Amino acid sequence: MAEVVTYRDELREDFERLNREWIETWFTLEETDRETFRHPVAGIIAPGGQIFFVIDEGSVFGTCAVIPHGPGVHELAKMAVAPEARGRGYGDLLMQAAVEFSLRAGASRMVIVSNTRLTPAIRLYRKHGFVEVPLASGQRYARADIQMERELGAAKGP
Repeated sequence: MAEVVTYRDELREDFERLNREWIETWFTLEETDRETFRHPVAGIIAPGGQIFFVIDEGSVFGTCAVIPHGPGVHELAKMAVAPEARGRGYGDLLMQAAVEFSLRAGASRMVIVSNTRLTPAIRLYRKHGFVEVPLASGQRYARADIQMERELGAAKGP
């Protein structure tokens, strides 16, 4: 049975592996990606965020990060599910863990920056109550062409 666990150093390579797969399939790896992979604790955990992993039968099949961005705002980032494991509900498990973490941390809003070419990801975000908003200027990623947000508080999504 699949379980969601939080970051441990021995899972760092899985975080990079899973994210490199989708980034390099659809886009070009950017320096911001490399920096995140080199220093996930300093860039995500230390400021109050978290990285989640879906483990099933001893293998890591999915990951996502929650990064704090100022008072009450968390970003859902680096969501990835292994190609061979898509369609098993792992994205839903990761999304639920990320939202619960953000609620416990006192966030009132979650944001996602993505790309419209990632149709299954956009569908997952909408399923969990995220709506499209204008793309903020100065995005960290050249590939970003959509921003979505979800107000937290009342439970939304499955």
